[in-house]
Amino acid sequence: MAMRIALAQIQSGTDPSANLELVEDYSRRAADAGAAMVLFPEATMCRFGVSLKPVAEPLDGPWSSGVRAVAERSGIVVVAGMFCPSDDGRVTNTLVATGRGVDAHYDKIHLYDAFGFTESRSVAPGFEPVVITVDGVGVGLTTCYDVRFPEQFVELAQRGAQILTVHASWGSGPGKLDQWTLLARARAIDATSVVAAVGQAYPGDEVAAVGPTGVGGSLVCSPTGDVLAAAGDDPRLLVVDVDLDSVEKARDTVAVLRNRTEFAPSGRAQSLG
Repeated sequence: MAMRIALAQIQSGTDPSANLELVEDYSRRAADAGAAMVLFPEATMCRFGVSLKPVAEPLDGPWSSGVRAVAERSGIVVVAGMFCPSDDGRVTNTLVATGRGVDAHYDKIHLYDAFGFTESRSVAPGFEPVVITVDGVGVGLTTCYDVRFPEQFVELAQRGAQILTVHASWGSGPGKLDQWTLLARARAIDATSVVAAVGQAYPGDEVAAVGPTGVGGSLVCSPTGDVLAAAGDDPRLLVVDVDLDSVEKARDTVAVLRNRTEFAPSGRAQSLG
């Protein structure tokens, strides 16, 4: 069984309306290419480097409603990054997933308090892993810094996900693109799942200096960590056919999900198989 997916490596600006037009354009192109699902990066609604609170909207606000309308017109599942108001005065870093009967959202769990950036100052964390179903296939959603936490990917796989998505606005810097690629491949191996990791295109040195605004390098990895397709640093629509039978084959061959152990506080291991 195969599923055609699309990764929209866009370059978001600071105008949500203009960014929604990008969602419209790339979703139409993905649908024309026969994709069942199109993935957009973190911060599709508005790039980092500016105050997020003024642009944040609720999940039934005009921007997310616009994404739902795009998904309905295109006839595919659209997953895109946005910001919603939080109860504590911050915002949430949210993925909205919509189309083909899907109506879900995921709030980023692991906040990017690293590399000199403190996301938690302005962003409230989520707490619940999310799996959606696209044409009968479980798809687990994650955002950017989540990719450094393998336990989340294993949890999503154990909840039935065969495809794991990463939506990022990856910070630039020495070795960062290599880390992004390595981490996506490692998470595919950890969870014996297809990993589809979509990032923002590289905006140039001047914009990149204001925050984590993307390095490009979107990629799709097999359940054994092979890179099936990858993009450069410019805006691009990456369309990939993923072999879902390879997931079950990998899980039978390298049965890490069945063979996992959990270490109690005493240090004693307990089998989870």
